[in-house]
Amino acid sequence: MIQIVSKGTKNVLVSFFKEEDERLETLPEGIHSFFKGEYLKTAWMCDEEGKLLLLTGIGKTEEDKLCRKEIAAKAVKECRSKKINGISMDIGPILCEYGVEAVRDLTEGAVLGAYTQKRFSLDKAEKEREASEIEFFGIPHEWEEEAKILVKETEVLCEGVCFARDMVNLPGNKLRPENLAREIEAFTRGTDAEAEIIKVDRLREMGMEALLAVGNSSEYKPCMLVLRYKGNHESSQVMGLIGKGVTCDTGGYCLKPAGSMLGIKGDMAGGAAVCGAVFALAKNKVKTNVTAVVPMCENRISPGSLLPGDVIGSYSGKTIEIANTDAEGRLILADAVSYAVKEEKVSRILDIATLTGAVVNMLGFSIGGVISDNDEFYEAFAKGSAASGERYWRLPYYKEHEKMIESKVADIRNMGENFCGTITAGLFIRAFAEGRPWIHVDIAGTAWVDSPVFEFQSQGATGAGVTSIYQLCCKEGM
Repeated sequence: MIQIVSKGTKNVLVSFFKEEDERLETLPEGIHSFFKGEYLKTAWMCDEEGKLLLLTGIGKTEEDKLCRKEIAAKAVKECRSKKINGISMDIGPILCEYGVEAVRDLTEGAVLGAYTQKRFSLDKAEKEREASEIEFFGIPHEWEEEAKILVKETEVLCEGVCFARDMVNLPGNKLRPENLAREIEAFTRGTDAEAEIIKVDRLREMGMEALLAVGNSSEYKPCMLVLRYKGNHESSQVMGLIGKGVTCDTGGYCLKPAGSMLGIKGDMAGGAAVCGAVFALAKNKVKTNVTAVVPMCENRISPGSLLPGDVIGSYSGKTIEIANTDAEGRLILADAVSYAVKEEKVSRILDIATLTGAVVNMLGFSIGGVISDNDEFYEAFAKGSAASGERYWRLPYYKEHEKMIESKVADIRNMGENFCGTITAGLFIRAFAEGRPWIHVDIAGTAWVDSPVFEFQSQGATGAGVTSIYQLCCKEGM
């Protein structure tokens, strides 16, 4: 999709300008009077040969990965809004200021800025998503080969992000639990990742009681996907990535409000994220070992659905008191975490889910919540998220929070008080990690945007978590 060339050849040339850039003085007076390089401002003009130029402002921003992604995405979106798909970007001035590593951010911004949702329409033309042809030029000669490597790696990573977006954007009737498992299996085919789908009969034999207690509410049966990538044969360490895969979440008998119902199809964003990350790790042949476990089900209302006050079992053997049937994600994650520890022998655990409305109220739509019981592991995640440009905030917890999920009738309760909901949800999952270093990532606010927060987003799924998990695993090299 992106080529490194010595000179731009496409329909439109894109030039980036900072505020107070000396090159602004060379622009025609009519352009210079209203385009001054302000952040994300654009202007069109023609060069002496009659070729279209898109001027894009960088503003006065200091070094910032998000800003670099945004300016590339802005340029692509501006062109696509005018049905222009051939774009040549002069990225030389940006690399000269920020170094060749900035190619990663520009590539990610350009690819994700071009993303469009799949449409279901009688108009055949609308069903096709037209790709943009993008060139990068102006790269110093000594950096060209490294830039090509960075573009290739980042394009693969963006494939993982776009796959996660596609899965979350699909209507619920197009993505039942086994549909999701098969989509992931097909997507990762051809890489060094190995996919195994565990169907409902085997789940029953294994005693996946928490997953089944939720999944049995639907005629579309639950399943569990295990995705293994062994890229470091010199290490016995395995990173465990656990992603929530609820393809339809009505809330069960604790029914969600009507205004929340349109979003119930996207409750598998955590599962999509870990699989997108494993795909990129495997296709880029990163030297690391990871196993993703994604429990998949629907949470519906039926005669056999869970009720508040029920006590159920789990794969770990712990009993669980059901305080709220809409706190179902942590139930299925509990079984998946137990499986990853007992059967896959993972060394560390990262679970990621659209888990709580509390995290949205606390951090909004641009920051995810994180809880961890291991400072070293959290620091590795923080470095990975910094490299990706995603934003997360670590939340504290203490003994009083752990007491909130104690039960009088079972080993543990699936919900605490009417406060600290993000913390207690994470601590519930931690109870099944068997002492492994653990991180919980809540992307309930960042997995979906009705109105894009950043230019490289589109309305709908964001693919949150894919890039941070990828960078974490790259840096850990387990």
